[in-house]
Amino acid sequence: MAGLERVNRQLFPLRDISAVAELFRDEIEKSPDPDLSLLSIVVGAVENSLTCNRSPVLREVQGEGEDAAGGDFEIEFHIVDALYSKFRSTILGSVDLSCYGDSKFATRELVKKVSDVIWNSLSRSYYKDRAHLQSIYSYLTGNKLDCFGVALAVVAGCQVLGFNDVHLALSEDHAWVVFGENGAETSEVTWHGKGNEDKRGQPIGTGVGSLSWLYVNGQPVVCDRYMEVASLVSSVNPSFNMTTDIKEVADIQQQLMWLLYDQGHLEKYPMALGNLGDLEEINPTPGRPSCQELFSQAVDASRKYYSNKHVYPYTYQGGYFFRHKMYKEALESWANAADVLREYNYSRDDEELYKELMEIANELIPHIMKAVGSGIDAHSILKDPECFAHLLRLYDGICQWEEGSVTPVLHIGWAKPLVNTIAKFDASVRAQLVIDLQDEQEEEASSMKEERVSVKSGSEESSSGERKSEEQTNDRGDSLNNNNYSKTPDADSTSNLRNGAGNGTVLHPSIEALTAACSEKILNPDFLLQGDGEPFVAGSRDDLTADVPELDTGLIKSAGQKSNGSLVASSSTAGDGSLHPIKADQRVAAVVNIVTSLSHTDDGRPKLILSSRKMCGLKDLLLSEKLNTQAISLQLTAQSQVQVGRKTRPGSQENSSGSRPKRTRRE
Repeated sequence: MAGLERVNRQLFPLRDISAVAELFRDEIEKSPDPDLSLLSIVVGAVENSLTCNRSPVLREVQGEGEDAAGGDFEIEFHIVDALYSKFRSTILGSVDLSCYGDSKFATRELVKKVSDVIWNSLSRSYYKDRAHLQSIYSYLTGNKLDCFGVALAVVAGCQVLGFNDVHLALSEDHAWVVFGENGAETSEVTWHGKGNEDKRGQPIGTGVGSLSWLYVNGQPVVCDRYMEVASLVSSVNPSFNMTTDIKEVADIQQQLMWLLYDQGHLEKYPMALGNLGDLEEINPTPGRPSCQELFSQAVDASRKYYSNKHVYPYTYQGGYFFRHKMYKEALESWANAADVLREYNYSRDDEELYKELMEIANELIPHIMKAVGSGIDAHSILKDPECFAHLLRLYDGICQWEEGSVTPVLHIGWAKPLVNTIAKFDASVRAQLVIDLQDEQEEEASSMKEERVSVKSGSEESSSGERKSEEQTNDRGDSLNNNNYSKTPDADSTSNLRNGAGNGTVLHPSIEALTAACSEKILNPDFLLQGDGEPFVAGSRDDLTADVPELDTGLIKSAGQKSNGSLVASSSTAGDGSLHPIKADQRVAAVVNIVTSLSHTDDGRPKLILSSRKMCGLKDLLLSEKLNTQAISLQLTAQSQVQVGRKTRPGSQENSSGSRPKRTRRE
């Protein structure tokens, strides 16, 4: 790649949308390897000229000689050429290829070197959530890039060096690169959050974080060159400020997205399809698929290509339904998003998703309840038990997202809106929902399997009965020969009988955990009934009153088992003493997706299977005629789900019963 020789200079200066679209069309259709740095410079120049160097007041009246499709920008060729040459000289002048051998594939050291070149030339400040910093134009004119911009610049830099095996890998809130033959290697090249520059060069897939939503559990969008063009177009931000968007920028982005859509480059890119759906909702294009169809295509792409590991396609869809007052469909989409969350453990890197879910749970759903509480839509969904099921499924997924995590998710700010929303549904509506617990279904399946095994072995036992009888007769005969020694069970046999192993049965882990915790008092009845004192106390469970029998002691985690198939292995301990969650195989995850979906009984009643410990403990409370709102709030905000990984002093015991240490029992 020698420069801009193949660029059609007759398109310059770029003054309207059609000229920009034609430049992109030439690169996409006529070049086997579209030039990322050129296209990022052009689209960044247009975006910055329209959003950073103009009045927010758009022209309402155009002159007779003005093109109605035109924009208020002008991009000269010599400016693009100068910036393009600057980027190439920066990369070529800083990387000595002779130090990395003659391999036709990039190495980790080379990728790290290119990322160092980009990183070390940036200004020393982090720019989180700042607009218009995602293009190479921003890098060349202001030495500023956001997280995505750094990753894009690294890929473009490797393209300048002639390594076309380096490509972007995108999650829903992060970016890294893949390289090597068949993209087998991965590497961090940028930061996330407040800046983790020390991770640059490290492979993805090491540590607990690789199993979080930030890395979509090994299901990122791995781009080819055309999808990388789609990513830089999708990252365009038309906002002028928090409340105003620039229409010309949105129009350019929309036309370029349709250009890529027509060529099939958005088929495997759910986020880009969602962005295009948002643009079409604001400004529909005649003869094109509707925004609702685009949101459905994004969901289908996530299910087909990424094992349903992406959350945002469902939140895009739910937001559309909410804005168009299709409230039942919105609740279903948000519940589907929560089903995806079951596969992850929450971490502090999931801040963006946390804020998205908090807005849904604490603002949008209460707004729906208020809207349907009066007026023409009064009680339209409050009489529908399926809507109640979708609400519970949403919170069940969030609770299971929290299980096994070292950081809590739900607090009192989550509990109050949920309690208020549940109270909107009449007891007769709630009673129509059939709620099953996943643990109960697993126990039932296990018992059925044991019965089949016992029936199969019954014939074998009967055939050996005669032989055993003869042996017992011989034993009695031996005892008459002055050999009056009677065998007694040894200690091991007695222990086995106590544990239920003597008759060939093994107790379920949940029963063992319940047995271990039955001697501990968990909840303070005074706090539940009157609000006095601490919510958690130590002591005997016998002191609990009968007014709150519904609260589930299953919140005390047993051996780190998580109901969605992830485990906290006691032998996997970090340097700080915290336990690491270890995800199970994909087969277990697929089973969870099936059992948590909404189904119907033979008589047409909706049936929901709850999986999280917290929501399972709320089953009776949710279906009771009179809601115990304080008990529901206390159950939802219980912290025992996230205390598994707390660091303890050597020789001390973990206090899982509450905020106070357990008293030593007096003899």
